[in-house]
Amino acid sequence: MILPLRSCLTAVLAVTLLLPSTGIAQQPPDNKSEISVTPKVSPHDDRKYRALTLDNGLTALLVHDPKADKAAASVNVDVGNAQDPDDIPGLAHYLEHMLFLGTERYPQADAYQSFLSRHGGEHNAFTAPQDTNYFFSIEPDALSGALNRFSRFFVNPLFNAEKLESERKVVHSEYIARKRNEARRRNDVLDQLLNPEHPATGFSVGSLETLADRPEDRPGLRERIQTFYRQHYGANVMHLAVVAPKPLDELESLVRDNFSDVPDRGLSRPTIDTPLVDAARLPLAAKLKSLRDSRQLSFYFPVPDPITEYRHKPASYLTNLLGHEGEGSLLSVLRDAGWADGLVASVARSDGRHALLKVDISLTPEGAKHRQRVQATLFEAIRTIRDDGVDAWRYDEQARLAEQAFRFPQHGSALDDAMRLSMNLSRYPVQDVNYAPYRMDGFDASLVNNWLSTLRPGNMIRLYSGPEVEGEKTSPWFDTPWTPVALGQTAAPDNTGGNSETNAAEPLAGLSLPEPNPYIAQDFTLLGVQDDQPRQRIDEPGFTFWQMRDASFDTPKVAWRFSLQHPASSQDARDAALTRLLAGWLQDSLNETLYPARLAGHGFEAYAHARGITLSFFGWRDGQRQLIERVLEQLENGKIKADSVERVRERLRRGWRNAPQNDLYQQARRTLAEALIRPHWSPDALLTASETLDTAALRDFRERFLGKLHIESLAVGDIGHDLAEQQARAVAETLTPQLTGEATPQLATLGVSESLPTLVPDSRRDESLALRYLQGPDQTLETQARLAVLGRLLETPFYQQLRTEQQLGYIVTAGYSPLLYTPGISFLVQSPSTDSQTLQQRIEAFTDGFTQRLDELQEADLAAYRQAVRDNLLQRDTSLANRTNRLWRLLALEDVGFDHRQRLAEQVMEVRPQALRHAWQRLMQGPALNIAHDPGDSASDVMSLKTDLAPMSSPAE
Repeated sequence: MILPLRSCLTAVLAVTLLLPSTGIAQQPPDNKSEISVTPKVSPHDDRKYRALTLDNGLTALLVHDPKADKAAASVNVDVGNAQDPDDIPGLAHYLEHMLFLGTERYPQADAYQSFLSRHGGEHNAFTAPQDTNYFFSIEPDALSGALNRFSRFFVNPLFNAEKLESERKVVHSEYIARKRNEARRRNDVLDQLLNPEHPATGFSVGSLETLADRPEDRPGLRERIQTFYRQHYGANVMHLAVVAPKPLDELESLVRDNFSDVPDRGLSRPTIDTPLVDAARLPLAAKLKSLRDSRQLSFYFPVPDPITEYRHKPASYLTNLLGHEGEGSLLSVLRDAGWADGLVASVARSDGRHALLKVDISLTPEGAKHRQRVQATLFEAIRTIRDDGVDAWRYDEQARLAEQAFRFPQHGSALDDAMRLSMNLSRYPVQDVNYAPYRMDGFDASLVNNWLSTLRPGNMIRLYSGPEVEGEKTSPWFDTPWTPVALGQTAAPDNTGGNSETNAAEPLAGLSLPEPNPYIAQDFTLLGVQDDQPRQRIDEPGFTFWQMRDASFDTPKVAWRFSLQHPASSQDARDAALTRLLAGWLQDSLNETLYPARLAGHGFEAYAHARGITLSFFGWRDGQRQLIERVLEQLENGKIKADSVERVRERLRRGWRNAPQNDLYQQARRTLAEALIRPHWSPDALLTASETLDTAALRDFRERFLGKLHIESLAVGDIGHDLAEQQARAVAETLTPQLTGEATPQLATLGVSESLPTLVPDSRRDESLALRYLQGPDQTLETQARLAVLGRLLETPFYQQLRTEQQLGYIVTAGYSPLLYTPGISFLVQSPSTDSQTLQQRIEAFTDGFTQRLDELQEADLAAYRQAVRDNLLQRDTSLANRTNRLWRLLALEDVGFDHRQRLAEQVMEVRPQALRHAWQRLMQGPALNIAHDPGDSASDVMSLKTDLAPMSSPAE
């Protein structure tokens, strides 16, 4: 797999950017600060752009998007945790938190958040090594008020002394919540091998210890925050993007009115001259203990930051070849040996000048015994590229695919676009903020060879992680046991656990470079016909087909879904596990064959669900039929080989074994679904059921599965009726479905019972948690509407009271939580130090107090929240894939009118304060489902407890 070198938010402090800029064009001489250049755009991008530099030096990109139903803004500040003072690790992240807690103009700690909540908004921020990014979205009519509050962060924040301690605890809670994250644990060890003088190799989150306000220190913590803010926050290092369905002149006026006050402190982006790696220490290797049942071997090579050559992309050229998964690829050879089941090539740790090209290989237990030969095979693959792979035609093929993707973009939400543009604006020339990820100006063999020359054994850092490792050392911040491994000394077999290894090993045979891609589309004709919703084109007992011709996204792509439904898909845990195994085998067995199709823009996925398996296809209309036919041929007649079955079975079992290590709040929500949705099997039940599954069992199940099918299907995209129906019928003729829909299992929500005890998730986490779920009394639209509005009213005060004021933890949420069409409200708090019983008491105290809030609620107060719920329900689909997923979910829930959200939105506007008080009273009087966890708790047997629960009755609509 190849990870794209483009901007993406992954998590706080973990952001991969497609970097940076050679400068912003200067403002024209007409005394207006509009930049003379505008971004290069796709021919199918109908948005309008305007770039500005304000008098104070702040750069802004304004985007008029006539189709957007939300307005969004993002400010990227050219400072991050790499600029943390040596004596206060985490200060940049702590400052990010503090900016949300009041400004001189809006001193209330929740002024910004509550305004956004009233107007259908959302917000967040992240701190990365060189950037801090703040962002929000909101109803367009409220953009002015939101920008007014948002801009004050960068003008006159209070850094309220009364909030310092509470937010310090919140940051510490975030740190504790991340301590068992495998990626952070690995990075903590990697930091010990990188150059200790590099500013991005330190602790970045912050904790009670690092952020302590030490009495002997002068100045104190608040003064240090203020100093850091003045030193690093200024208009010259801020880049603003605003995306909204408003005219550019209006957006420019809003930006000037709100951001001209940002101080000009004459700052520039900090540069990092210190090398990321001390070359004199290379090569280096280490092994570390994984908390999960997983084994990963990673190779890191210091390279220049890809930003330095983003116009030619030598790094992308190489990661494309190293991460290829087709026949003869590095992954293919390792898979055939039974040593690996996944591989990713990408670039990490970019700092503007330096970076690491890395190859991550997911090993099987057997592969972990042969790490030296895996390494030798990697370098043999690199040698093959060096000898035969530096070709103009390969570069041209990649450039052609990149240009096709740029020609037919699928814009995300206004918020996604604002974030992407603000980050790219901070690094690229204005004309390239859209085009940079796709730009490939021409093949330069010497440039590729220069990068290729860095991929050698003597220039390597190697990390292995596995559950069997016993560490001699412990990493400083994430408590990861690890051991240095000496390379090139006396040989010790990989399976002995020794700490010295030799570089001499025999590579696996069979490596080859990819052939020209046969799946590249040729016909990009846009048909331009639009339906208002899906229409049923085929209605037969065993097969239904719905189609929506969709030209609204200006792309000749089509999304297909085929739900292959079978009565035994989930009737017991064994069949549920077999269903997952069959879906996984189908995808795994086609991985090499179809990988070139994925590169060419044709997607395929097979996934299991409660009623069977869905075959999902997405990509260019041209060539899609051949892809579908190939998948069906494999499903029906493909040879089920033992190595593929065992690889997929172990991958599934690894996921089920690792479930107790997942984030605790995710485990609690999984437990809620296990308890109240039927059919639904727990990871432990699936793990137990899968112990005896083998090739013969899967062959038998495939025969049973294909012998009794009901198929529901959907096509959405730029395809005519005749061709769509022809392709759909071809699928039905191949699989010959015979069952009616009533013969397959139906999803149902179970009603909460007074008899249910507090449920405990199957977790090995060290934190505590309480989740309280209040289920609506029925599934009527009226009840759904009332609880949806209640959820919006609850969000901000619950967060403010339990997180900001009581400092119970970093993860604090409340809101509307429907299960299928059953409405409900959930309250969740995860804490590193407060036990679950206390958390439950705090939740109950809040719900008791909320009754008084509702008693005082007036119609004028309710109107904004009601409108926000309505607008969120009616948000537009931002891509063809997004629309297809929404329509497919509705079809699965038998909403064949595809209008549930419209009907619910209408009902929301009828909600009145008295109706909310009545709905809340019924919730408080009804039974609640409680989920709690404290370290060391034993898990509940949820599967047996749910047997006495009855399904909720569906409303007669």
